[in-house]
Amino acid sequence: MNRNTYTLEEAAQASPTLAALAARAQDSAQRLAAVRDLIPQELHGAIAAGPADDDAWCLLVRGSAAAAKLRQLKPALLAHLRTQGWKVDTLRLKAVP
Repeated sequence: MNRNTYTLEEAAQASPTLAALAARAQDSAQRLAAVRDLIPQELHGAIAAGPADDDAWCLLVRGSAAAAKLRQLKPALLAHLRTQGWKVDTLRLKAVP
């Protein structure tokens, strides 16, 4: 059977570039899951996982009030990530529409 469609997972496995991108996206999502309980529930809908590098991570934030609250939480979020094994030195907040 000739198959011309592939799942995203199959495509990522076939391409080192896509595999690396998928791994980075998964790492960022795992970071957000690790700190979600530290973030007030009413802000959960206003944040999304952004790009993650080895020592820096970005949270995408909708709304200035949410960004202000997250700025206050940055030290706690970074400390918690470190206790979970991530060596994150920088947490950036990026406003998104």
